[in-house]
Amino acid sequence: MSTIADFDSVDARLSALAIELPRVPVPIANFVPFRRIGNLVFLAGQVCEWNGEVRYVGRIGIDYDLADGQKAARVCALNLIAALKAACGGTLDGVTGCIRLGGFVNCSPQFDAIPQVINGASDLMHELFGSNGSHARTAIGVANLPRGAAVEVDGIFALG
Repeated sequence: MSTIADFDSVDARLSALAIELPRVPVPIANFVPFRRIGNLVFLAGQVCEWNGEVRYVGRIGIDYDLADGQKAARVCALNLIAALKAACGGTLDGVTGCIRLGGFVNCSPQFDAIPQVINGASDLMHELFGSNGSHARTAIGVANLPRGAAVEVDGIFALG
């Protein structure tokens, strides 16, 4: 099993882990997928869509269980990474770390494993960036999300 230290770059880790990135989602309202300010990239919230199709429509705790919620959060994170790669000119090698993730879970009022759902996104950051994937985070349960998505995640990343 390879470790983070076995790779020279984030792009090499993506390839070695056979992680495919989706196309950068097209915004559905008046915003852009990212803004780069100095050495920070602010990424707009991404729902759990894959190349235009929302894969998880519904509520965690009603339509989907925790494991499905984590998969949905990972899809959100893959969209974030795709947007980050675009913001960085097509390579992730200048990314020095994940600073913050914000997670939103469309869930029943009784569902209380909201942070565990967003672990699906956080875990990907650790896979790709190792210890530089450690980040501050917010996880919030909500009544609805755009396009009926089950999960949405936004992020802030640092560049070297």
